[in-house]
Amino acid sequence: MKELTRKRILVTGGAGFLGSHLCERLVMQGHDVLCVDNFYTGTKDNIAHLLDCPNFELMRHDVTFPLYVEVDEIYNLACPASPVHYQHDPVQTTKTSVHGAINMLGLAKRVKAKIFQASTSEVYGDALVHPQKEDYWGHVNPIGPRSCYDEGKRCAETLFMDYRRQHGLSIRIARIFNTYGPRMHPADGRVVSNFMMQALHGEPITLYGDGSQTRSFCYVDDMIDAFIGLMNTADDSGGPVNLGNPHEVSMLEIAGRIVQLTGSSSRFELRPLPTDDPWHRRPDISRARELFGWEPRTGLDEGLKATAQYFRARIEAGAAAARPPHVSGTTA
Repeated sequence: MKELTRKRILVTGGAGFLGSHLCERLVMQGHDVLCVDNFYTGTKDNIAHLLDCPNFELMRHDVTFPLYVEVDEIYNLACPASPVHYQHDPVQTTKTSVHGAINMLGLAKRVKAKIFQASTSEVYGDALVHPQKEDYWGHVNPIGPRSCYDEGKRCAETLFMDYRRQHGLSIRIARIFNTYGPRMHPADGRVVSNFMMQALHGEPITLYGDGSQTRSFCYVDDMIDAFIGLMNTADDSGGPVNLGNPHEVSMLEIAGRIVQLTGSSSRFELRPLPTDDPWHRRPDISRARELFGWEPRTGLDEGLKATAQYFRARIEAGAAAARPPHVSGTTA
């Protein structure tokens, strides 16, 4: 890559599910990538294949502490994203979102870097508007068991907008909807990983409520396209952008597809719906289409097939013996 177009890029949470795919893509594009992770939920296995690349560097660091490096762009992805992980230590989850944002924004201000914030569809809470557009303010319980994540991300968005207004930072805010694919943690309690592991082990598929809740699932490769497209857009309005797949499916439907795809004999088992679990979740991605011409390209069956191959390989390698815990089967 020509030196004029080669960038020094920091990815926090770079050893996680989305972060590792982003690091891989940026390395392949020829950029110098600094992957920062404290390995709370990320794993070196996700980025092991990059360690010998001359333009990839790994640093163990917690973003709740300041970081002093020289970079051109920052992707701030650091934060546990599944209920199993973010509810384990809710105070630390809030600190990661808020202190992490403050530290990364301070770094961006010092080195004049463009900065990307990985926010979430959870800022909409149990939405009363469907589908969700960026101008919807949400319906969030600020003191519930999920609020450490929901409100932490909402506060991070506030900080990003205020740093833009007060300090003129070039910011990008992505509200990420349900994403799935290889390198998901097999025991993170999210829909696809839960259902996949249960189906591959022949265990009951745990559905919550009556299974009619809906989500919209985006394959990881499409999401990484969106990250890079949003970061590279010339628009600097600073407002959040929904990133996700607008195709909506029920929990019953995706469970059935996974059972069929894996050839499993698993039956369905209904459990009570967890507190504050959203009933519907579907993004309006009109803004992403207008800004940088993005929309998902990977069909659900195609993406689930690739994901099943990944989980099956982990099971065969003995690396995924742990069963998914019994938590919400409908969470983002």
